[in-house]
Amino acid sequence: MKLTPYEQDMLDGKFGRFKQIALENVLKYARVVGAEELVEVTKSTLYFGAHSYLETCKADTYDEIFAKMYLCTDEKVELGEFEKTCYCQTCVAPCDQYDHEVTHLPKELFDKNTEYLSRTLKAGCCIAGSCTPYLNGWVPLFGEHVVTSESSNITMSNSAFGARCNADGEEAITWISICGRAPKWGFYLPENRYADTVYHIECRSETRFDWDIIGYTVGRMLPSAGVPVLTGDFHRPTLTMLKQCFTAMATTSACELCHIVGVTPEARSLEDARGNKPLRGEFTITQKDYDESCRQICSAGEGKINFVLLGCPHYSLEDIQQVANYIHGKKVAEGVELHVWTDMSTLAMAKASGFVKTIEDAGGNVLSSSCAMVMDPAAFSHVTAMVTDSGKQGHYMHSCFGTDKHVPIYYGDVCKCIDAAAAGYWKGEA
Repeated sequence: MKLTPYEQDMLDGKFGRFKQIALENVLKYARVVGAEELVEVTKSTLYFGAHSYLETCKADTYDEIFAKMYLCTDEKVELGEFEKTCYCQTCVAPCDQYDHEVTHLPKELFDKNTEYLSRTLKAGCCIAGSCTPYLNGWVPLFGEHVVTSESSNITMSNSAFGARCNADGEEAITWISICGRAPKWGFYLPENRYADTVYHIECRSETRFDWDIIGYTVGRMLPSAGVPVLTGDFHRPTLTMLKQCFTAMATTSACELCHIVGVTPEARSLEDARGNKPLRGEFTITQKDYDESCRQICSAGEGKINFVLLGCPHYSLEDIQQVANYIHGKKVAEGVELHVWTDMSTLAMAKASGFVKTIEDAGGNVLSSSCAMVMDPAAFSHVTAMVTDSGKQGHYMHSCFGTDKHVPIYYGDVCKCIDAAAAGYWKGEA
């Protein structure tokens, strides 16, 4: 393993045991994947907070929990500082940043989450509570090495921004953030970034909802560890469309990088995206494929509903504006909860723009820093039927509700979801 003088000093313990053990773990990781050197990582997002899986660790202090669960050691290591050259911020937490009552969660969890986040903040990890960090300033440049705990942000960083990112686990992301170094392998290497699976897009592609379904469809067809490239006469996607697309794509596959001809920086042409990499598959996504994905996500039939979830991935200001404009003059039906999720900075802008007041006047709630999927099941134990505009939520929430409880999950565009919230009823297929 080739180490720089700074890395060798860190390995020798000159910057403390906290950084030393992180680098030791990174080097073990590097040996497993066959990396011969490290790269400097300058941005990270981390899945910190009082998440339920941490309850499996019996410890008296957060430092002990951190050492066992993130550093993977029984050694007592005091929580130190993250690498100053690696900007770190939090991904989603297990509860809203400001309110626990609206999501039916106990104050004890809210207080514990606040405590845990304050500890990692002192270590250098900013509180952002976002699965879409590029909406609040976490924007990597072309070629920049980053790590992130959010699957869709891996795809977004690699694809839309041309940054270099691998799908690391939370423990590895933590080590990398502490020492600012990662093994040079995977999508950090240019030769691994070429597409090997071609998709010709022939279905609808005009809306954010369309791109959600396109992403879901690409993912369910993608060969294992495939790198797709999308081509065809499609409507040019915006950033908000891409965040929906890549979120759904990362739901039905392990896709880390997706080229889109004429849109993403490494796909100026199909040939540019493909290089000389052997072709593993070629597909045409027709309207029939699009409709089949809708049927897979959306429960059959119609019926009463009492929970509507929007904002997965977290909504942009533009998305919240669309909700406010459409819900204006309407009222959420009695007994129905409408949750609109975003990050803290976007929430502040939505309040300043009057969008939050419009949604709240209609009976909805605009929340930040979390989502139903990462919350304790107590948050939605009362739900009898759910509506969402997110393929990811529609795909995963069945398991969150539990095997002993059948909860229909209906899927449609944002306007259809708001109509269902106002009626208290889902009318037919998406």
